[in-house]
Amino acid sequence: MGLWHEWDFGMSGTLTMKAEDDVGIDVRSEAETNDNTRLLVHLFGPARWFDLAVRCRIAVILLSWVVLPGLAPLALADEGQRGQESPGDLSANGAGVPPWPVKVVVVSMFEDGAPVGDDPGEFQFWVERMPLATEWTFPLGEFPLRSHADGVLGVCTGGGIPNATASIMALGLDRRFDLSNAYWLIAGIAGGDPEDVSLGTAVWARHVVDGDLLYEIDGREIPKEWPYGLIPLGAKEPAETPQDISTGWTLDTIHFPLNAGLAQWAYQLTRDHPVADTAGLAQFRAQYNGFPQARKPPGVALGDTLSASTYWHGERLNEWANDWVRLYGGSTAEFMTTNMEDSGTLTALHRLGRMGLVDTRRVMVLRTVSNFSAPPADKPASWSVTAPYPDDGVPALEAAWQVGSRVVRHLIDNWSTTRDHVPES
Repeated sequence: MGLWHEWDFGMSGTLTMKAEDDVGIDVRSEAETNDNTRLLVHLFGPARWFDLAVRCRIAVILLSWVVLPGLAPLALADEGQRGQESPGDLSANGAGVPPWPVKVVVVSMFEDGAPVGDDPGEFQFWVERMPLATEWTFPLGEFPLRSHADGVLGVCTGGGIPNATASIMALGLDRRFDLSNAYWLIAGIAGGDPEDVSLGTAVWARHVVDGDLLYEIDGREIPKEWPYGLIPLGAKEPAETPQDISTGWTLDTIHFPLNAGLAQWAYQLTRDHPVADTAGLAQFRAQYNGFPQARKPPGVALGDTLSASTYWHGERLNEWANDWVRLYGGSTAEFMTTNMEDSGTLTALHRLGRMGLVDTRRVMVLRTVSNFSAPPADKPASWSVTAPYPDDGVPALEAAWQVGSRVVRHLIDNWSTTRDHVPES
C-alpha cells in the first residue's frame, strides 16, 4: 500500500499526509485577529500509521506554529525583578518588539544543581564569570536561558542527544532572538583518547560524527575475524574504507563537517593558553604507561569528536571510535574526544539553517577532557568506566571556560568585523 505525503516546514501553511485507505493527518493554521493563530488538527485512520517519524514531524510543526508564538515569554532579571521585560520580549497581546540580536550562543549540556553558587557543571562558570546575569524563561528547555548585555546568550540543553536536539530546536525557533548572525560555541567536557590527549586538554573539532546510527552485534557473538560488532547502516561487516559506508541505506545525520577554517582560527587563537594542571590530573595520568600523549600536561589541540548517547568505554570500542570517525570524516579526521550530545545539536542547527535562522558556518565545538575513553594497560575497562573523574572533572570545566571565553571575547570585541566576516586561519 502506497503512502504519499506533503510537508510544508515553513512557519505557517498547510501540512497534509494521506494514504490509499484514507489514513492520515490534516493540519492547518488559520490566521485570526491580533496575530493569534488557530490550529486545526484532524487525525483519522488506524493508529499504526502514526509511526515515530510522523510524530516527530508533527511535534516540530506544533512547536513552530503554536507553542513558541503562544508563550508570551518574559525575560527575568537576575536581580529578582521577575516579570520585567528585557530586549526582545514579546508582550502578552502578541505585539512584539524587534528580536534581540545575539552575537554568540554558548551551548553547555549539563549542570549540577543551580547554575550559581554550588558545585559547577558546564554552565556555571559562564553564568558566574561572563557573567550571564539576565535570566530568560525557557519552558521548552531544561534550564532557563541566561544572557550578557554584550550579546552573549547561554543555553544548557540537558544531557544526551534527545535533550540537545529539542533544546536547540526550541531556541532556534524562539522569536525573542535574532540568531542569524550568531556564532555558536558548544563547550563541554568529554572523554579523551589516551592515544592522543591528556586530561584537561581542550580540543577544537573539525568533524562531529554520530556513533549511535549503526548495526550492533554483541561482541561475544561476532565472527572471530571481526575487530568489533559495530557495522555501518547498509553494510554487512565492519567497514574498512569510506566506500564501504555507501553500500546501502544510510542517514544524513551521521557526519557533520564543521567550518575547518573557523576551527583552525579558534585553535590558533588559543593554542598558547596555559591550561591549568593539577596534582590530581598528574596522579591519574601517571597510570597510563605506554601512552605518551596521555602522560603530558594539558594543553590545546585540534581534533575531532564522536557523539553517542551511549557512554561507551574500553580498548576495543576506542579502536572502533578511531576507525568510525575516519570512515565518515575522511582520511584527515582524527578521533580525540567522545561526547553525548553534539550530533543532536548539529542536527537541530542544520535544520534551522535550512530556514535561514542560523548560519552553520559559525558553529564551533570545544570539548575538554575530563576522563579517558580507555583504561591503562594494567586495568580492566570495568574499572576505568566508573572511575571517579580526577578532581571531580573541574579542571576540564575550567578549561572549557578559559579557552572558550577567549574566543567569545574576541568575537564580541571585534564585532564590527566578525559580524559579516567569519574568521579563518
